[in-house]
Amino acid sequence: MGSSTTVDVGGRTLALSNLQKVLYPSTSFTKGELIDYYAKVADTILPYLKDRPVSLKRYPDGVDGEGFFAKNAPAGTPEWVRTVKLPAPGSTKNREEVEYILVDDLPTLVWLANLAAIELHVPQWKVGPRGKAHGADLLVFDLDPGAPASIVECCQVAQLLRDELAADGLTAYPKTSGSKGMQLYAPIKEIGDEATSGYAKQLAQRLEEREPELVVSRMRRTLRPGKVLIDWSQNNPAKTTIAPYSVRARPAQTVSTPVTWDEVAACSSATDLRFLTDDVLARIDEHGDLFAPLLAKSRPKLPKV
Repeated sequence: MGSSTTVDVGGRTLALSNLQKVLYPSTSFTKGELIDYYAKVADTILPYLKDRPVSLKRYPDGVDGEGFFAKNAPAGTPEWVRTVKLPAPGSTKNREEVEYILVDDLPTLVWLANLAAIELHVPQWKVGPRGKAHGADLLVFDLDPGAPASIVECCQVAQLLRDELAADGLTAYPKTSGSKGMQLYAPIKEIGDEATSGYAKQLAQRLEEREPELVVSRMRRTLRPGKVLIDWSQNNPAKTTIAPYSVRARPAQTVSTPVTWDEVAACSSATDLRFLTDDVLARIDEHGDLFAPLLAKSRPKLPKV
């Protein structure tokens, strides 16, 4: 278990350790398999990570062990890994700034997977070449079901949101969260984060008023059983959302997976939109990158609230 293998990845020399270590006991999925997945999905996932400061969820003892969020680049970060220092207002660790990792290339992605960084979370904004934070270029809605609601109800709400966004000239693209719910993204012309939060909140409130038995826009947990929370607060610049194609630290190696609107409409069971790492690689071979429109340079303006 303590062995290490030295490999060349994109011109960088990496020491990969404990490749047989089981990270997912229920499926016997190993760290070596995690690294292999991220290496194979690299061309598809990297455009959604590039220039976005990443927050990691690491599980060095596997998903049944204790995981932890990591924002600051760890000690021993290779000098070739791109990082950026950004202010950290309200930091629980009283830091004035955080040195974030930017996952711009395959070696960085593989290096993180070797650290058992299972989950990769990113904001809806990027940093420029000089490390300056830009405005949001994505609008996101996180749909979180309150039991006994499931992803089936999330799909119903997603279709309502899609139609509302379309009426405002925005095109929505769905993905599973890799956990219980799903997210909806719409590419937008770069704008201040306050504008995206305000617009998303107003839209969530409007749907709650129209569908009070299905939708809730308020965070209070007592309001959520049997309903879908439209979490508009994910547009806050301090928040992050699980990246497309990131693995999740669930009992099995599920992935946050882009899906088609036909799949959303057809969803009738909580297992219909559950995809493991191998499923996702096969889907990319079959469908390509369903989130590719999010990368287009031409983007619509966010409507004024």
